[in-house]
Amino acid sequence: MPVESSSVAARQAKQKRKSHSLSIRRTNSTEQERSSLQRDMLEGQDSKLPLPLRSNLLDLFSQIEREFENLYIENLELRREIETLNDRLTGDGQALEGADLAKGALKTKASHSTSQLSQKLKTTYKASTSKIVSSFKATTSRAVCQLVREYVGHRDGIWDLSVTKTQPVVLGTASADHSAMLWSIETGKCLLRYLGHQGSVNSIKFHPTEQIAVTASGDQTAHIWRYLVQLPTPTADISQTQPPEDDPDFSDKDEADGEAEGPNDCPTLRVASTTLRSHQGVVIAADWLVGGKQVVTASWDRAANLYDVETSELVHSLTGHDQELTHCCTHPNQRLVVTSSRDTTFRLWDFRDPSIHSVNVFQGHTDTVTSAVFTMGDNVVSGSDDRTVKVWDLKNMRSPIATIRTDSSVNRISVSVTQKVIALPHDNRQVRLFDMSGVRLARLPRSNRQGHRRMVCCSAWCEDNNSCNLFTCGFDRQAIGWNINVPALLQDK
Repeated sequence: MPVESSSVAARQAKQKRKSHSLSIRRTNSTEQERSSLQRDMLEGQDSKLPLPLRSNLLDLFSQIEREFENLYIENLELRREIETLNDRLTGDGQALEGADLAKGALKTKASHSTSQLSQKLKTTYKASTSKIVSSFKATTSRAVCQLVREYVGHRDGIWDLSVTKTQPVVLGTASADHSAMLWSIETGKCLLRYLGHQGSVNSIKFHPTEQIAVTASGDQTAHIWRYLVQLPTPTADISQTQPPEDDPDFSDKDEADGEAEGPNDCPTLRVASTTLRSHQGVVIAADWLVGGKQVVTASWDRAANLYDVETSELVHSLTGHDQELTHCCTHPNQRLVVTSSRDTTFRLWDFRDPSIHSVNVFQGHTDTVTSAVFTMGDNVVSGSDDRTVKVWDLKNMRSPIATIRTDSSVNRISVSVTQKVIALPHDNRQVRLFDMSGVRLARLPRSNRQGHRRMVCCSAWCEDNNSCNLFTCGFDRQAIGWNINVPALLQDK
């Protein structure tokens, strides 16, 4: 019997190979006839394309069609083999549920012990997943993440945003359209447009105590400029509370439309109070040291520079990174600076002792570190293109105390001051919220009618504002103000 079954199987396999080769030859001959027929038809058709080009295109399409036909034939043979195997299993009384991929699940009797084990596994699986689902439902029902306002007016993507630390509290945005804008948080109206740069504006940060901003630009400079704005009286604005219609090509509007959206009655500032020039490449970020008397800048020339604001002189050049810098951040109440780089590291610079400038290198990522920011305590949170976010303790820098793994690259992150919630803007248009231990709290709502429609570049918290306490911006040319119920998020985690 074993000899007969093996010989039968061999004959069947030989016949299948033969039929397969015949079908391929038949397909090839048919394809040749079709190609010659199509070429004959080409000569009698009107087209602006040259005949050789059209013929070449037809050949390419024919090759593609032939590949699909071969795959289809192989697929049919695989289905026959699966049916044969299922027939054998059915005859032996060992058919498995869901094993028939072609016709669906087979309805056969399994042994008593197998059914008991299957039932036990199903019960355990349902119990574990029901706990996860119920926990998720409780979180989403009680934790409210609402889109409050959209700030539209830039003619290109928005790289960065920041909120003032003094009155009046306004939102600042930095855009690839060579401008920076100041916005009324409550009304969404533009209050001031800065047009002093000759390149993309990559960063904006506000002075801790005065109405002064620093912007970094692709024109290899950083500008310090004073602003004086008056907040408008809040009024009901339907256009700002309703998200736009489905329009995935929102950022492809022409400049005339962008000029119309960009407020014509918005005051314009074109001259900086101070221009910082020392870099030999794009200045990608800038920030104020505690006290506001010094500014640090990060550049693609692989260096970070420390400037004296009053004299605009270069105080220190911070070198050591092997590739371009991507971000820089200062500690809110200590003379500490952290710089991020494409070399997969970020560095901590200590200026607390004027005579000693210690440097610590953090090597926990495997791709570009897009940003690293301080918390109010002794922690640093870093985000990377390796799709992870890591929380570090400044007292123990050997390994992170928490690691967050995501499904997309992370851009410029921010951490809320009081609740220490991390807002992660992603390349895949999502914004997610985590706590410092790495527990996911929420994902901001996003659809065709709400949320960002392109890469989200930056996030910024503003916990003192009642209406909008989180802001995000992206390459869909808009900034968005969100209202996040943080206590509910933390209570349900």
